[in-house]
Amino acid sequence: MLTSYYFEKVRRQNIRKFEPVKAFLTRMGLGIDADVEFFVVAFSNGQVVATGGLAGNTLKSIAVDESLQGKGVSTSLISELVKSAYDLGRFNLFIYTKPENYKLFKEAGFHLLASVKNRVVLLENSKSRLNDYCARLRRLKQFGQRVGSIVMNANPFTFGHRHLVEKAASECDWVHLFVVKEDRSFFSYQDRLLMIQQGLKDLKNVIIHEGSDYIISRATFPSYFLKDEGVINYCHTAMDLQIFRTHIAPALGITHRYVGTEPLCKVTNFYNQQMQQWLTTPTLESDPITLIEIPRMECDKEPVSASLVRNLLFDNQWNMIEKLVPRTTYLHLKRLFDVETSPYQVKRRAMSVTERQQAQPA
Repeated sequence: MLTSYYFEKVRRQNIRKFEPVKAFLTRMGLGIDADVEFFVVAFSNGQVVATGGLAGNTLKSIAVDESLQGKGVSTSLISELVKSAYDLGRFNLFIYTKPENYKLFKEAGFHLLASVKNRVVLLENSKSRLNDYCARLRRLKQFGQRVGSIVMNANPFTFGHRHLVEKAASECDWVHLFVVKEDRSFFSYQDRLLMIQQGLKDLKNVIIHEGSDYIISRATFPSYFLKDEGVINYCHTAMDLQIFRTHIAPALGITHRYVGTEPLCKVTNFYNQQMQQWLTTPTLESDPITLIEIPRMECDKEPVSASLVRNLLFDNQWNMIEKLVPRTTYLHLKRLFDVETSPYQVKRRAMSVTERQQAQPA
Protein backbone atom coordinates (compact mmCIF):
# COMPACT_ATOMS: atom_id res chain seq x y z
CA MET A 1 0.00 0.00 0.00
CA LEU A 2 1.30 3.44 -0.94
CA THR A 3 2.09 5.50 2.15
CA SER A 4 3.94 8.43 0.59
CA TYR A 5 5.86 9.41 -2.51
CA TYR A 6 7.99 12.30 -3.67
CA PHE A 7 8.95 13.70 -7.07
CA GLU A 8 12.44 14.15 -8.41
CA LYS A 9 13.79 15.32 -11.75
CA VAL A 10 16.02 12.70 -13.41
CA ARG A 11 18.23 13.28 -16.45
CA ARG A 12 19.73 10.63 -18.71
CA GLN A 13 23.22 11.58 -17.63
CA ASN A 14 22.47 10.35 -14.13
CA ILE A 15 22.93 6.67 -14.97
CA ARG A 16 22.26 5.44 -11.43
CA LYS A 17 18.78 7.00 -11.33
CA PHE A 18 17.99 6.77 -15.04
CA GLU A 19 18.35 2.98 -15.28
CA PRO A 20 15.43 2.29 -12.86
CA VAL A 21 13.28 4.76 -14.87
CA LYS A 22 14.14 2.95 -18.08
CA ALA A 23 13.37 -0.43 -16.50
CA PHE A 24 10.04 0.86 -15.15
CA LEU A 25 8.96 2.18 -18.55
CA THR A 26 9.98 -1.08 -20.22
CA ARG A 27 7.83 -2.98 -17.75
CA MET A 28 4.95 -0.62 -18.53
CA GLY A 29 5.36 -1.28 -22.27
CA LEU A 30 6.74 2.16 -23.13
CA GLY A 31 9.92 3.21 -24.88
CA ILE A 32 12.02 6.35 -24.48
CA ASP A 33 12.43 8.72 -27.41
CA ALA A 34 15.89 10.18 -27.85
CA ASP A 35 14.61 13.75 -27.59
CA VAL A 36 13.32 13.42 -24.01
CA GLU A 37 15.38 15.91 -22.00
CA PHE A 38 14.50 14.78 -18.49
CA PHE A 39 11.95 12.83 -16.48
CA VAL A 40 9.83 13.79 -13.52
CA VAL A 41 9.82 10.64 -11.40
CA ALA A 42 7.72 9.63 -8.39
CA PHE A 43 9.61 7.51 -5.88
CA SER A 44 8.10 5.54 -3.01
CA ASN A 45 10.32 3.56 -0.64
CA GLY A 46 13.15 4.02 -3.13
CA GLN A 47 11.16 2.51 -6.01
CA VAL A 48 9.93 4.21 -9.20
CA VAL A 49 6.13 4.29 -9.10
CA ALA A 50 5.39 6.88 -11.81
CA THR A 51 7.26 8.86 -14.42
CA GLY A 52 6.81 11.29 -17.28
CA GLY A 53 9.25 12.96 -19.67
CA LEU A 54 9.55 16.37 -21.32
CA ALA A 55 10.75 16.73 -24.92
CA GLY A 56 10.58 20.34 -26.04
CA ASN A 57 6.96 21.26 -25.32
CA THR A 58 5.64 17.68 -25.51
CA LEU A 59 4.96 15.43 -22.53
CA LYS A 60 6.03 11.84 -23.22
CA SER A 61 6.55 8.43 -21.61
CA ILE A 62 3.91 8.99 -18.93
CA ALA A 63 3.26 5.90 -16.82
CA VAL A 64 1.93 5.08 -13.36
CA ASP A 65 2.27 1.73 -11.61
CA GLU A 66 -0.87 -0.35 -12.10
CA SER A 67 -1.51 -0.62 -8.36
CA LEU A 68 -1.62 3.18 -8.02
CA GLN A 69 -3.79 4.09 -10.97
CA GLY A 70 -6.95 5.93 -9.97
CA LYS A 71 -5.43 7.11 -6.68
CA GLY A 72 -4.43 10.63 -7.68
CA VAL A 73 -0.82 9.87 -8.55
CA SER A 74 -1.45 10.51 -12.26
CA THR A 75 -2.89 13.96 -11.57
CA SER A 76 0.04 14.87 -9.33
CA LEU A 77 2.53 13.63 -11.93
CA ILE A 78 0.97 15.69 -14.73
CA SER A 79 0.92 18.76 -12.48
CA GLU A 80 4.63 18.34 -11.73
CA LEU A 81 5.46 17.89 -15.41
CA VAL A 82 3.47 20.95 -16.42
CA LYS A 83 5.12 23.01 -13.68
CA SER A 84 8.56 21.91 -14.88
CA ALA A 85 7.66 22.98 -18.44
CA TYR A 86 6.30 26.33 -17.25
CA ASP A 87 9.49 26.94 -15.26
CA LEU A 88 11.36 26.65 -18.57
CA GLY A 89 9.02 29.13 -20.27
CA ARG A 90 7.22 26.42 -22.26
CA PHE A 91 3.52 27.22 -21.98
CA ASN A 92 2.09 25.60 -25.14
CA LEU A 93 2.11 21.92 -24.23
CA PHE A 94 1.17 18.72 -26.06
CA ILE A 95 0.66 15.09 -25.09
CA TYR A 96 0.60 11.89 -27.13
CA THR A 97 -1.32 9.23 -25.27
CA LYS A 98 -3.56 6.20 -25.67
CA PRO A 99 -7.28 6.88 -26.28
CA GLU A 100 -8.19 5.29 -22.94
CA ASN A 101 -6.16 8.00 -21.15
CA TYR A 102 -8.03 10.86 -22.80
CA LYS A 103 -10.40 11.47 -19.87
CA LEU A 104 -7.52 11.73 -17.41
CA PHE A 105 -5.70 14.37 -19.43
CA LYS A 106 -8.89 16.24 -20.24
CA GLU A 107 -9.47 16.66 -16.51
CA ALA A 108 -5.92 18.07 -16.32
CA GLY A 109 -6.78 20.78 -18.88
CA PHE A 110 -5.74 19.13 -22.16
CA HIS A 111 -7.95 19.12 -25.26
CA LEU A 112 -8.11 16.91 -28.35
CA LEU A 113 -6.22 18.00 -31.47
CA ALA A 114 -6.18 14.84 -33.61
CA SER A 115 -6.48 11.09 -33.24
CA VAL A 116 -5.71 7.80 -34.94
CA LYS A 117 -8.60 5.48 -34.16
CA ASN A 118 -7.88 2.97 -31.38
CA ARG A 119 -4.19 3.86 -31.38
CA VAL A 120 -3.27 7.34 -30.15
CA VAL A 121 -4.61 10.83 -29.48
CA LEU A 122 -2.77 14.16 -29.58
CA LEU A 123 -3.83 16.72 -27.00
CA GLU A 124 -2.80 20.28 -26.13
CA ASN A 125 -3.37 22.43 -23.07
CA SER A 126 -5.71 24.88 -24.81
CA LYS A 127 -9.11 24.58 -26.45
CA SER A 128 -8.66 27.71 -28.61
CA ARG A 129 -4.99 28.05 -29.61
CA LEU A 130 -5.30 26.15 -32.90
CA ASN A 131 -8.44 28.08 -33.85
CA ASP A 132 -6.66 31.35 -33.04
CA TYR A 133 -3.74 30.32 -35.26
CA CYS A 134 -6.08 29.50 -38.15
CA ALA A 135 -7.85 32.83 -37.68
CA ARG A 136 -4.51 34.59 -38.18
CA LEU A 137 -3.88 32.52 -41.30
CA ARG A 138 -7.27 33.48 -42.74
CA ARG A 139 -6.19 37.11 -42.76
CA LEU A 140 -3.50 36.11 -45.30
CA LYS A 141 -5.85 34.14 -47.54
CA GLN A 142 -5.58 34.87 -51.28
CA PHE A 143 -8.29 33.69 -53.65
CA GLY A 144 -7.57 31.59 -56.70
CA GLN A 145 -8.68 28.42 -58.42
CA ARG A 146 -5.41 26.68 -57.60
CA VAL A 147 -3.67 27.52 -54.32
CA GLY A 148 -0.51 25.57 -53.58
CA SER A 149 1.43 24.86 -50.41
CA ILE A 150 4.91 23.72 -49.47
CA VAL A 151 6.46 22.86 -46.11
CA MET A 152 10.21 23.43 -46.06
CA ASN A 153 13.10 23.10 -43.62
CA ALA A 154 15.89 24.29 -45.98
CA ASN A 155 18.95 23.35 -43.97
CA PRO A 156 20.26 25.24 -45.99
CA PHE A 157 18.21 26.56 -48.94
CA THR A 158 19.41 24.97 -52.22
CA PHE A 159 18.64 25.08 -55.94
CA GLY A 160 16.53 22.00 -55.27
CA HIS A 161 14.28 23.96 -52.90
CA ARG A 162 14.14 26.82 -55.39
CA HIS A 163 13.18 24.41 -58.19
CA LEU A 164 10.26 23.03 -56.16
CA VAL A 165 8.92 26.51 -55.35
CA GLU A 166 9.32 27.73 -58.94
CA LYS A 167 7.32 24.72 -60.16
CA ALA A 168 4.51 25.38 -57.70
CA ALA A 169 4.49 29.12 -58.40
CA SER A 170 4.25 28.54 -62.15
CA GLU A 171 1.22 26.27 -61.76
CA CYS A 172 -0.70 28.03 -58.97
CA ASP A 173 -2.34 31.39 -58.46
CA TRP A 174 -0.73 31.53 -55.01
CA VAL A 175 1.70 29.39 -53.04
CA HIS A 176 1.83 29.30 -49.24
CA LEU A 177 5.27 28.22 -48.01
CA PHE A 178 5.63 27.17 -44.36
CA VAL A 179 9.08 27.16 -42.78
CA VAL A 180 9.72 24.46 -40.18
CA LYS A 181 10.26 26.42 -36.97
CA GLU A 182 11.96 23.88 -34.72
CA ASP A 183 15.59 24.73 -33.96
CA ARG A 184 16.76 21.15 -34.32
CA SER A 185 18.79 21.54 -37.52
CA PHE A 186 22.39 22.57 -38.10
CA PHE A 187 21.26 26.00 -39.23
CA SER A 188 19.09 28.06 -36.92
CA TYR A 189 15.47 28.79 -37.74
CA GLN A 190 16.23 32.47 -38.28
CA ASP A 191 19.07 31.72 -40.73
CA ARG A 192 16.95 29.17 -42.63
CA LEU A 193 14.05 31.62 -42.83
CA LEU A 194 16.33 34.39 -44.08
CA MET A 195 17.88 32.17 -46.78
CA ILE A 196 14.40 31.20 -48.00
CA GLN A 197 13.20 34.81 -48.04
CA GLN A 198 16.30 35.99 -49.92
CA GLY A 199 16.17 33.12 -52.38
CA LEU A 200 12.49 33.63 -53.30
CA LYS A 201 12.00 37.40 -53.16
CA ASP A 202 11.44 37.60 -56.92
CA LEU A 203 8.46 35.21 -56.85
CA LYS A 204 5.57 37.57 -56.16
CA ASN A 205 2.85 34.93 -55.74
CA VAL A 206 4.69 33.08 -52.95
CA ILE A 207 3.70 33.88 -49.36
CA ILE A 208 6.23 32.76 -46.75
CA HIS A 209 4.82 31.81 -43.35
CA GLU A 210 6.75 31.40 -40.15
CA GLY A 211 6.45 27.92 -38.74
CA SER A 212 4.23 26.86 -35.86
CA ASP A 213 3.62 24.00 -33.44
CA TYR A 214 0.96 22.69 -35.82
CA ILE A 215 3.03 21.82 -38.88
CA ILE A 216 6.04 19.46 -38.84
CA SER A 217 6.98 20.24 -35.26
CA ARG A 218 8.23 18.14 -32.37
CA ALA A 219 4.60 18.10 -31.22
CA THR A 220 2.85 16.98 -34.42
CA PHE A 221 5.64 15.01 -36.13
CA PRO A 222 8.45 14.10 -33.71
CA SER A 223 9.74 11.35 -36.05
CA TYR A 224 11.02 14.08 -38.38
CA PHE A 225 13.45 15.19 -35.70
CA LEU A 226 14.58 11.67 -34.77
CA LYS A 227 15.99 10.81 -38.18
CA ASP A 228 19.32 9.74 -36.75
CA GLU A 229 17.50 6.90 -34.98
CA GLY A 230 15.56 5.98 -38.13
CA VAL A 231 12.30 6.37 -36.22
CA ILE A 232 9.25 6.19 -38.48
CA ASN A 233 5.90 6.43 -36.76
CA TYR A 234 2.69 6.05 -38.73
CA CYS A 235 0.74 7.87 -36.03
CA HIS A 236 3.03 10.91 -36.15
CA THR A 237 2.51 11.41 -39.88
CA ALA A 238 -1.23 10.88 -39.47
CA MET A 239 -1.50 13.58 -36.79
CA ASP A 240 0.52 16.14 -38.70
CA LEU A 241 -1.33 15.62 -41.98
CA GLN A 242 -4.77 15.54 -40.36
CA ILE A 243 -4.16 18.93 -38.75
CA PHE A 244 -2.92 20.34 -42.05
CA ARG A 245 -5.90 19.08 -44.03
CA THR A 246 -8.60 19.77 -41.44
CA HIS A 247 -7.46 23.14 -40.12
CA ILE A 248 -4.58 24.83 -41.96
CA ALA A 249 -5.55 24.16 -45.59
CA PRO A 250 -9.18 25.36 -45.23
CA ALA A 251 -8.01 28.55 -43.49
CA LEU A 252 -5.96 29.49 -46.56
CA GLY A 253 -8.05 27.86 -49.29
CA ILE A 254 -5.20 25.47 -50.16
CA THR A 255 -6.02 23.03 -52.96
CA HIS A 256 -2.60 21.49 -53.70
CA ARG A 257 0.52 20.46 -51.81
CA TYR A 258 3.89 20.18 -53.54
CA VAL A 259 6.76 17.92 -52.49
CA GLY A 260 9.97 16.75 -54.07
CA THR A 261 10.81 13.07 -54.40
CA GLU A 262 12.97 11.83 -51.54
CA PRO A 263 15.57 9.22 -52.56
CA LEU A 264 17.85 9.78 -49.55
CA CYS A 265 15.85 9.95 -46.31
CA LYS A 266 13.45 7.12 -45.48
CA VAL A 267 11.55 9.18 -42.88
CA THR A 268 10.76 11.95 -45.37
CA ASN A 269 10.01 9.40 -48.07
CA PHE A 270 7.54 7.66 -45.76
CA TYR A 271 5.94 11.02 -44.98
CA ASN A 272 5.51 11.69 -48.70
CA GLN A 273 3.81 8.31 -49.12
CA GLN A 274 1.46 8.99 -46.24
CA MET A 275 0.33 12.24 -47.85
CA GLN A 276 -1.44 10.18 -50.48
CA GLN A 277 -3.60 8.64 -47.78
CA TRP A 278 -4.21 11.57 -45.47
CA LEU A 279 -4.46 14.44 -47.96
CA THR A 280 -6.02 13.01 -51.10
CA THR A 281 -8.59 10.43 -50.00
CA PRO A 282 -12.22 11.56 -49.58
CA THR A 283 -12.67 9.77 -46.25
CA LEU A 284 -12.15 12.78 -43.99
CA GLU A 285 -14.76 15.49 -43.49
CA SER A 286 -12.58 18.24 -45.02
CA ASP A 287 -11.99 18.62 -48.76
CA PRO A 288 -9.19 16.51 -50.26
CA ILE A 289 -5.91 18.16 -51.28
CA THR A 290 -4.15 17.24 -54.51
CA LEU A 291 -0.59 16.05 -53.96
CA ILE A 292 2.02 16.98 -56.57
CA GLU A 293 5.35 15.15 -56.26
CA ILE A 294 8.06 16.38 -58.60
CA PRO A 295 11.41 14.68 -59.34
CA ARG A 296 14.31 15.82 -57.21
CA MET A 297 16.65 18.21 -59.03
CA GLU A 298 20.05 16.71 -59.87
CA CYS A 299 23.57 18.05 -60.34
CA ASP A 300 26.17 15.85 -62.01
CA LYS A 301 23.62 12.99 -61.85
CA GLU A 302 23.37 13.26 -58.07
CA PRO A 303 20.30 14.53 -56.14
CA VAL A 304 20.71 18.10 -54.91
CA SER A 305 20.26 17.93 -51.16
CA ALA A 306 20.84 20.10 -48.13
CA SER A 307 22.78 17.27 -46.48
CA LEU A 308 25.24 17.27 -49.40
CA VAL A 309 25.73 21.02 -49.03
CA ARG A 310 26.38 20.63 -45.30
CA ASN A 311 29.00 17.94 -45.91
CA LEU A 312 30.71 20.20 -48.45
CA LEU A 313 30.65 23.01 -45.90
CA PHE A 314 32.36 20.80 -43.35
CA ASP A 315 35.11 20.17 -45.92
CA ASN A 316 35.28 23.83 -47.09
CA GLN A 317 34.48 22.88 -50.70
CA TRP A 318 33.04 26.26 -51.66
CA ASN A 319 33.41 25.75 -55.41
CA MET A 320 31.10 22.75 -55.24
CA ILE A 321 28.68 24.55 -52.93
CA GLU A 322 28.32 27.36 -55.45
CA LYS A 323 26.88 24.87 -57.95
CA LEU A 324 24.17 23.71 -55.54
CA VAL A 325 22.77 26.85 -53.94
CA PRO A 326 21.40 30.21 -55.14
CA ARG A 327 23.76 33.19 -54.99
CA THR A 328 21.86 34.58 -52.01
CA THR A 329 22.39 31.37 -50.02
CA TYR A 330 26.05 31.20 -51.04
CA LEU A 331 26.75 34.74 -49.80
CA HIS A 332 24.86 34.13 -46.59
CA LEU A 333 26.81 30.95 -45.90
CA LYS A 334 30.09 32.78 -46.57
CA ARG A 335 29.13 35.40 -44.01
CA LEU A 336 28.22 32.75 -41.44
CA PHE A 337 31.52 30.87 -41.90
CA ASP A 338 33.80 33.81 -42.69
CA VAL A 339 35.24 34.16 -39.20
CA GLU A 340 36.96 31.20 -37.54
CA THR A 341 35.39 32.10 -34.20
CA SER A 342 31.83 32.36 -35.55
CA PRO A 343 29.22 30.16 -33.82
CA TYR A 344 28.85 27.98 -36.92
CA GLN A 345 32.59 27.41 -37.23
CA VAL A 346 32.67 26.38 -33.58
CA LYS A 347 29.68 24.11 -34.12
CA ARG A 348 31.25 22.60 -37.25
CA ARG A 349 34.50 21.77 -35.46
CA ALA A 350 32.62 20.24 -32.53
CA MET A 351 30.83 17.74 -34.74
CA SER A 352 32.38 14.31 -35.09
CA VAL A 353 32.82 12.61 -38.44
CA THR A 354 29.99 10.22 -37.55
CA GLU A 355 27.65 13.09 -36.76
CA ARG A 356 28.46 14.76 -40.06
CA GLN A 357 27.54 11.64 -41.95
CA GLN A 358 24.20 11.18 -40.19
CA ALA A 359 21.14 12.52 -41.98
CA GLN A 360 19.57 15.70 -40.66
CA PRO A 361 16.28 17.33 -41.72
CA ALA A 362 16.76 18.61 -45.28
